[in-house]
Amino acid sequence: MPQIDRLLSHVIARGGGRLHLVADQKPRLELKSGEAMDLLPNPLPALMVEVLAGEVVPGDLKASWQMEGKAQFQHELDGQIFGIRLDREGGIPVLIAEWQGPVPPRPAAPPPAPTASPLRSERSQGHPLAERLFSALLSKQGSDLHCTSMEPPLVRVHGDMREIEGFDRLEPATLLEMMEALATPAAWHHFQEHHDADFAYAYEAGGCRLRVNYFMDRVGPGLVCRVIPNQLPDPDKLGLPDPVRRLCDLSKGLVLVTGPTGSGKSTTLAAIIDLANQKRHDHILTIEDPIEFVHPRKGCLVNQREVGTHTDSFKNGLRAALREDPDIILVGEMRDLETIAIALETAITGHLVFGTLHTSSAIGTIDRIVDQFPADRQQQIRVMLADALKCVISQNLLKKIGGGRLAALETLFITPAIANLMREGKNFQIPSAMQTGRSYGQKLMNDSLVELIKDKKVEPMEAYLKCPDKESFIAACKRAGIPFDLRLGEVDG
Repeated sequence: MPQIDRLLSHVIARGGGRLHLVADQKPRLELKSGEAMDLLPNPLPALMVEVLAGEVVPGDLKASWQMEGKAQFQHELDGQIFGIRLDREGGIPVLIAEWQGPVPPRPAAPPPAPTASPLRSERSQGHPLAERLFSALLSKQGSDLHCTSMEPPLVRVHGDMREIEGFDRLEPATLLEMMEALATPAAWHHFQEHHDADFAYAYEAGGCRLRVNYFMDRVGPGLVCRVIPNQLPDPDKLGLPDPVRRLCDLSKGLVLVTGPTGSGKSTTLAAIIDLANQKRHDHILTIEDPIEFVHPRKGCLVNQREVGTHTDSFKNGLRAALREDPDIILVGEMRDLETIAIALETAITGHLVFGTLHTSSAIGTIDRIVDQFPADRQQQIRVMLADALKCVISQNLLKKIGGGRLAALETLFITPAIANLMREGKNFQIPSAMQTGRSYGQKLMNDSLVELIKDKKVEPMEAYLKCPDKESFIAACKRAGIPFDLRLGEVDG
């Protein structure tokens, strides 16, 4: 629902005749009796009046509104018609909505003509400004595009934010027009209702897809796009160790990939799922928000479902998955207790489940899962985790020397000894068990960071900034003969 409808509903409820919205003034309601009142205690900034107007102006009048600063049209709400006039008096946006009476009865509509496939209606239209922005994003080898009202567009290149040359600051009305053209109808409706939305956009000219987020902030609308290559990630280029690659061969259990937002969790999981797709002859089912990497059929049948489009939530999609005969299930994000509980039960009942969590370490992941549950269930969950959990991969992206980024991996494989520690709640002893079990593929984050420093792939200060346990990292560097001055961020001579 457009935001202005909330104000117009007061006009209907109070028998008003006209609503005045003028930048930097309080919204004013004129009653039919000639009296006037303020609808809100605070003035509306000019940008908010622009946003309110941009939400309701018809598509064929947008150019007139943006270029000439004038537009007139009718708007319906709850069976009532309002005549809306938009104007920019001296550059100040003004919106006047006048009640014109109830909607007259409409003649019966003829039967609808045959339409194209429903999938076609969900396709976005594209936009010239978006094409220029996406092209600049890819030409600079950026990972993310940031568009914010009243700011020039920026891209993230190798972890750093940079302005794109040749673009002026983005006006809210221009951004809204571009955003409406890019979004699917369902995503645009969600954005209008909730002021944020997530969806995937196929940028065919660039040979990639984009994970898109829309939002509103104090200035106006904005969006962030993350590049998702059409080509599935190569485990060799990612540097995935053999024990991690062999996770695709598991017949059942729970495998978790964790790390902060933007650490490459989806990329790692896509590489493992693609290995399973090549080597096995099974049914793979993914539940994502939104669908990122697209997996074609190779050795396996692959069904990919999107939250909000094909299922209401992760927990609903996961619950339904048990009736869809899957062998491998990918849960894009385990956000709540119920999703975690269903994933755990699914893994115990003989399925291989991959999922992600936002935690900073492998051991912290176990604590996070247990702590999600009430105290009287936590011992039961420890036992279930000890039986079902096969591996936790915790990762972080670091800036690479010479440009680019690469992931440092902490890998915890659940051996019988570690499973016993989990059952007994002695997670603090797991790091020691990992250090003595390297033949199983165990690796602590500090060890992974030290290896990257010794191989001249990352700077010591970059690793220090990203490591979760800084004191033990400094000790690990000293043991490896890598002293560095934290005050300067440089290796000592």
